[in-house]
Order: sequence, then structure tokens, then C-alpha cells
Amino acid sequence: MNPTTLQTVAAVIFAIALIHTFSTKFFEHLAAQNPSHARLFHLLGEVEVVFGFWAMVLLVAMLFLSGREAATSYIDSRDFTEPLFVFAIMVVAASRPILLLAAASVRVTSSLLPLRPAQAFYFTTMALVPLLGSFITEPAAMTLAALLLRDRFFAAGLSNRLKYATIGVLFVNISIGGTLTPFAAPPVLMVADTWGWNFAFMISTFGWKAAIAVVINAVGVTLLFRRELSALAAAPTRDMNVPVMVTLVHLAFLVGVVAFAHHPGIFMGLMLFFIGFAHAYERYQDRLVLREGLMVAFFLAGLVVLGGQQQWWLKPALLSMSADQVYYGATALTAITDNAALTYLGSLVEGLSDEFKVALVAGAVTGGGLTIIANAPNPAGFAILKDYLEDNALNPLGLLLAALPPTLVTIAAFRLL
Repeated sequence: MNPTTLQTVAAVIFAIALIHTFSTKFFEHLAAQNPSHARLFHLLGEVEVVFGFWAMVLLVAMLFLSGREAATSYIDSRDFTEPLFVFAIMVVAASRPILLLAAASVRVTSSLLPLRPAQAFYFTTMALVPLLGSFITEPAAMTLAALLLRDRFFAAGLSNRLKYATIGVLFVNISIGGTLTPFAAPPVLMVADTWGWNFAFMISTFGWKAAIAVVINAVGVTLLFRRELSALAAAPTRDMNVPVMVTLVHLAFLVGVVAFAHHPGIFMGLMLFFIGFAHAYERYQDRLVLREGLMVAFFLAGLVVLGGQQQWWLKPALLSMSADQVYYGATALTAITDNAALTYLGSLVEGLSDEFKVALVAGAVTGGGLTIIANAPNPAGFAILKDYLEDNALNPLGLLLAALPPTLVTIAAFRLL
């Protein structure tokens, strides 16, 4: 490897950004110590701001090192479809009619289980909704699951252990729960067309194994915290006065955004029409999550900008591994970069064996819950749940430890079944 000066600088900035994600509490401390600059330090303490901020630093470095034309050409070459899509799907999926419909579906399904109501609702949310992500996309599933968990459980007051266990299992289950189809999980979407992976291939190679792991993970966390779940107060009642027609229109917008997930001009237009419709019938709406969605999109866009300059070391690292090694290598590398970026790099290489391709994608989705940056939907879940976490922050080590058990279950499912 002979990196250019710019590539070296970009790698250093990327490493600093990773360290920054582990240091949000430090900035909150600075905010308390410096009231006159408190808002700036609070901003830098927001996890969603980290990669966007350091992407700006990288852009400034590119302007000095390569010039204006090279810097603007690089930004123009980046594909920001995924950040825009996550923003649009969060805004639509988090609307009151969609959330009430999802909650009703979970309640009906959970009523069929031989468990206490809170346990059954929790298990169904942790198992069914992630698998639903294979059809409505992972970002939509993450948004719905996080909102259901927030309103039913986090708002009721959970122990810190259960909060982190829930987030760890949720992140892992969402990451692997989208592998039943070739279009729902970002790391699968990046390679499906190039490698000719269709629905039948996904189900037979990944889907059934992922479904088993999702259910085992949901059962495990439910049984481990069954007493705390059973002791929770009854679910708060919500205004159910949403006309069927309004719900159907919301569903139509949701389906439209998902159907045109690769066409930002269309799904962003649909989202704007949706905002207008929601405003016209605001008595049936809660506050739209525009701020949260924008913050998550900013995070992912920053990752796109920073990640594009990391190919010089990521690609050789992947290609130096055998098919067996790449599974565990991809699982580990996913913790420090977006898993879709790893599979995209793999799709650029010709002559890979089928075994290598499967191992690369399996490893990428396996490690999708280890950190907040490992999988694109993770920041969306964090943005929804962070108000119920200590200091509004997600401890990286706490998340890693919470995600390890379900990750090990996933490893067993993908490698042994």
C-alpha cells in the first residue's frame, strides 16, 4: 500500500472521528465547564454530528491539498441516496397512524403467545419487527421497533441493564433481520444486482438462518429480563382516533418511499407531499421527527464522505483473507465502518468465489450491532431512544458488551447451520 498524502490525512481524520464517537461525555463536561460556549460543546457531543463534522474537516483538508475542483468533484461522486432514504423513511414511518397500526399488529400477534402481556409485546417487537424489515426495509423496521419500545417500555422506566440489552439485541436483529430479501438490508442491497442474488437465494442462503438467530436472541433477552418486564406498569393509552382513510394514505406514502428507495428524486418528492398531507390533517399527527431524521442523515452522509477515502486500506485488508477468515474479518471491520461500505468494496472486485461473497456479506450483517456506526439504521434507533439513556448518550463499551451475546448467536447460526 502506497497511500497518497490525502489518503493518509483522510485515514487520520477517520480515526479521530471514531475516537470522537467514544468521547461525547467529554464534550458534555466541557459544556458544563464553559457556559458561554455550552451550545457548541453540546452540538459536538451529539453522536449524530460527529461524522458530519469530521467530513467537513476532510473537505477543508482536500481544498488545501488538492484544490477546489478536486474537492468538489469528490463530493459530487459520492452517493447520498442512503442518507436521504433513511431521512425520508424515518419521517413517514414515525407518524402516528403508522405507529398505531404497527402497535396494533404487535398486540394482536403477542396476544397469541403463552406469555404475560408485557413479555409477549416485548418479544414480538424484538422478533417480528426486525424480520418485517426484510419487506419494509431495515431503516423503517428500526424506526418502528424503536418507537414501540420507547413508548411501551423505555418510557415506563427500565433498568440500565435492560436498556442496553434491548438496544444491543435490537441492533443485531435489525442487521440480520433484513436478509430474507435482496433489497432491504443496505449491505445486501450493495451487492445483490452485481452478484445476481435473488429472493430464493437470500432465503436459502441467509434468511432462514437469520430468522432462527433473531428468534433465539429475542427469546433470550425476554427470558433473562422476564421479571422486570412483568413488573412494568400497563401501557399508556394513546389517542386512537385516526380515520382509516388517513392510515391508508400514510401506508401508501410508506409503500411509495420503499418502492422508490433507489430514486431520491421520487422518494424525497413523496416525503414532501407527505409533510403537506400531515400538516393538512395535523389533528391526527404527532410531531414529525424531522430534526431526528436530519441528524441521522447528517451522520450517514458524513460516513459516506469519510468512508470513500478509506478504500486504500480496507480493500487490501479484505482481499488478504481467505473465505473463512473474511467472515470474522468483516464482522470485526464492520464495528469501525458501515457494513454496506465493506460489501460495496467487495462488489468492485472481480473473480471472487461464491463462498467468499457469502462469507463477506454474512460477516458484514453479523457485526451490524456492535457499534452505532456498524449499520445504517442504528443511528435512527439511537436518535429515538437516546432521551431515555443516561446523559442522552450511548456508551460504546456498554453497547459492545450488550451486542456480543446476540452477535455470538448469529455467528453460530451462520457458521454451524
